[in-house]
Amino acid sequence: MDSTLQLLIADDHPILLKGLADSLKSIGYEQVITAINGAQALDMIIEQVPTIAILDIEMPMLDGFEVIAKAKDLGSTTKFIILTSYKEKAFVLQAQKFNIQGYLLKDEGIDVIDNCIKEVAKGNQCFSPSFNEVIDIEITPQLEKIKFLSPSERTIVRYIAQEKTSKEIAVILSISHRTVQKHRTNIIQKLNLTPGADSLTLWAQEHREFIDMM
Repeated sequence: MDSTLQLLIADDHPILLKGLADSLKSIGYEQVITAINGAQALDMIIEQVPTIAILDIEMPMLDGFEVIAKAKDLGSTTKFIILTSYKEKAFVLQAQKFNIQGYLLKDEGIDVIDNCIKEVAKGNQCFSPSFNEVIDIEITPQLEKIKFLSPSERTIVRYIAQEKTSKEIAVILSISHRTVQKHRTNIIQKLNLTPGADSLTLWAQEHREFIDMM
């Protein structure tokens, strides 16, 4: 075990926090510090520069992704592993957006967490199988469809996701209502949606995270 490796663990559940810290120390990690909220985690990252920060997503004051964003803005060299109960696509997309090094679920064994730490310390990425499943099944197919939309169509989808009507979109973009409707028809075809007035609206509301990435 590399004795120079310093870990920060941040979680607002004291029992889980202590349990993970104790488990990591028991398998040889000598430098383990802990934080009970996002603001404290950020302060420790900036002041102590841990090699790797293992962060929960939902924490008081700052969530895990906010900690990562602020730390990177401040030039932090710390590498990040998200350790969470969430595997929904919104969180996976956030992890992709910030290009984090690891994403694990809290029901993973200590051996999996240990392996992830070692891989991230070597400069590799390490993700839970559930993370990769969400990418392969829920995210990649939708992103592939979105690639076929023209810039104008993507703009209209963004407004639809904001619950704008076709008439409102026409006014905003200074185009005719008929043109908006024609774009909607083309978008529905490209996304392979069921023809109908509500299908695109429902898709846009369900996939706001994808649309934000367009």
